[in-house]
Amino acid sequence: MTDKEKLPTWCSGEKWCPLTATTNLISKKWHPVIIHRLLEEGGTGFNQLKKDVGGISSKVLSESLEDLENKNIISREVISEKPFRVKYSLTDRGQQLEPAINEMIKWGRENLKEASDKDESVV
Repeated sequence: MTDKEKLPTWCSGEKWCPLTATTNLISKKWHPVIIHRLLEEGGTGFNQLKKDVGGISSKVLSESLEDLENKNIISREVISEKPFRVKYSLTDRGQQLEPAINEMIKWGRENLKEASDKDESVV
């Protein structure tokens, strides 16, 4: 990938840090979940993605998809105008996040357990 294809990302401090830049890119609450669902399902429509993510409002999903599209992590393809249907898919750049997402899942399985209620959660 050439420098022209890379996303310019700011880091705090004196040096540019790829870890900080990547974390800032996907750190919004729903971004990794959306990416994971698209990795599992491939291309999908808005309503199916909302169902698959679970617990996300339409507004937040729409904003998250727009943000990920602007960062060239996902692509949006209009399937039909009437009725209006859109398909969201991962770009090549988004597909490259698969190892990181899988490692997050692996770490979670090894180090976390399901909480019996929200007050018990580490989040």
